[in-house]
Amino acid sequence: MEHNAYQIDVLQVIRSSWVLVLMLVLSIIVFAVTLERWFYFARTKLDSDKFLEKIKAFIIDEKYNEAIEFCKKSKGVIPIVVRTGMEERHLPRDEVAKLMEATQAEQKVNLQRYLNILGSIGSTAPFIGLFGTVLGIIKAFRDLAASAGGGPEIVMVGIAEALVATAGGLAVAIPAVLLYNYFTDKVKNITVEMDTVTRKTLVILANYGEGAHARRK
Repeated sequence: MEHNAYQIDVLQVIRSSWVLVLMLVLSIIVFAVTLERWFYFARTKLDSDKFLEKIKAFIIDEKYNEAIEFCKKSKGVIPIVVRTGMEERHLPRDEVAKLMEATQAEQKVNLQRYLNILGSIGSTAPFIGLFGTVLGIIKAFRDLAASAGGGPEIVMVGIAEALVATAGGLAVAIPAVLLYNYFTDKVKNITVEMDTVTRKTLVILANYGEGAHARRK
């Protein structure tokens, strides 16, 4: 019976610790951001090679309006960048390239949306948990000082309960960091793909665009 008196009630610890309540809120935020980004990248997935082949065919046939409409209907950030090139094709090539690069920068912001939240939670959650542990240990020793004959069991239970905060911080931080790295890597790959498609589009416009047709005539 004496042993049961000093068992840890985890649910009670969670209810009585504002740090663990905060960890629960942070874990919900991580889950929400993960779902939003997962569906965003799944929704905007695109085969850039097939897309560019279709754009090339439109340019060769001088169907620029069709190419622009095709870009509007296609999903992802790459068609938005290519559409800029189609709409501004009458400008000098250097200016078209700059406008497409500016569109890339705008779309990169969309790709990176909410990732700073994952990074911030991943980096701060362990320290919040550690802060909760320190507060818990202070409370445990205060309880020992106030206890007439509780003995070291009071401190041990208090420290064990305090360490739950550290465990909670790590439980939130580890998935957040892994997910942040995963999505950041995805953004890097799409950014490289955007740059590649931009260069290829400029070459296609130079070789098969309006100016090229005029030179051949």
